[in-house]
Amino acid sequence: MSRTNISSGSAFEAEIGYSRAVVVDDWVMVSGTTGYNYQTGEISDNVAEQAEQTLCNVDKALMEAGSCMADVVRVQYILPDRDDFPKTWPVLRKWFGDVKPAAMMIQSALMKEEMKIEIEVTAKKGCGLEK
Repeated sequence: MSRTNISSGSAFEAEIGYSRAVVVDDWVMVSGTTGYNYQTGEISDNVAEQAEQTLCNVDKALMEAGSCMADVVRVQYILPDRDDFPKTWPVLRKWFGDVKPAAMMIQSALMKEEMKIEIEVTAKKGCGLEK
């Protein structure tokens, strides 16, 4: 069994002691990811824009792991305000409309007030739908 840790360079990873993603054999577990732009440290105040940036961050982690969004089999969405969830649906449909992973939405406070969505995914390398 092989294991590889992947880091995004986020300050949270160093401060808390976790990896953006962990690859074990053909499985990729991507940690809860938020909408910060890791190059600038900025985060939008718009939940849909945060969802888009979050999924860009997740996509980058998956690519570094040798996987892709089409390989995602499970996704969890965490939002402090459940009324914000429908505002993210067009973004979620863009990224997962063809993939259709098992999904769950949880309403919960996040680590910082500016965070409006956090997304965690699990992927199985090579299982993505062929187009």
